[in-house]
Amino acid sequence: MPLISIITPVYDGGQQYMCEAYESLKAQSLPDGWGWEWIVQEDGPGSPASVLPSDDRISIGTNRKGGAAMARSIAMSRVRGDLVRALDADDLLPAGALSRAITTLTNHPDVAWCVSACLDLLPDGSLLPGPHDPPAGILAEGVMLAGYKAGRFPVVGTTLTAYTDLVHVVGGWPAVPASEDVALLLCCEAVSQGWMIDEPGAIYRKHSSQATAQQAHWDPDERAALDDLLLPRLEALRSLGWSWKPKVPLDDRGASS
Repeated sequence: MPLISIITPVYDGGQQYMCEAYESLKAQSLPDGWGWEWIVQEDGPGSPASVLPSDDRISIGTNRKGGAAMARSIAMSRVRGDLVRALDADDLLPAGALSRAITTLTNHPDVAWCVSACLDLLPDGSLLPGPHDPPAGILAEGVMLAGYKAGRFPVVGTTLTAYTDLVHVVGGWPAVPASEDVALLLCCEAVSQGWMIDEPGAIYRKHSSQATAQQAHWDPDERAALDDLLLPRLEALRSLGWSWKPKVPLDDRGASS
């Protein structure tokens, strides 16, 4: 059975909304023959994933505290799926999110990854669409990088669904203190074709303790350090040629190992 692997890092104290994330994952309807697995990675001491119910589709691992990028990349060692998708511990998957990503990549074998629109979940329960969504369909080369350089990234990075092989090729989530989801998306864009889905693929919860609400996340020195690490890496990847494609399209694949 082909699988889509969902990766979620969680630290002790950050599991408040994890059961809601699980319920949104459990409610997903997938294309015929597909299944999902949830790769939960505990970042540091404690047992934050112990709040989750028993489910054979959940795999829990632990590493010493190193941040979300390290936890996500370590979790890749347990991935069995043909596709990889991130889900933060405090976010939700709207109905049909995984099915739309799988169907998009199945129907377009030259496309290596896709992203989607996102809804912000505000503390009062209201939902707001993102302000910078690009048009649906094939994404122009470099559109994500252009948005990054302009300070208006077009999508939420965790909406990325990519071939597992591609994530391995670009080295997983770069070792950065924040915005590792954006960094991985930019690495995928540097070597392959992407697709935009205009229906929501994530519900992004806004709350005071989330990483992007912290002052350090917007520190200009930290952003400069990210640029110094990321931009040369993207240039090196682009020099290899914008040509990565799956060797075996999804609809030609047999059972996942």
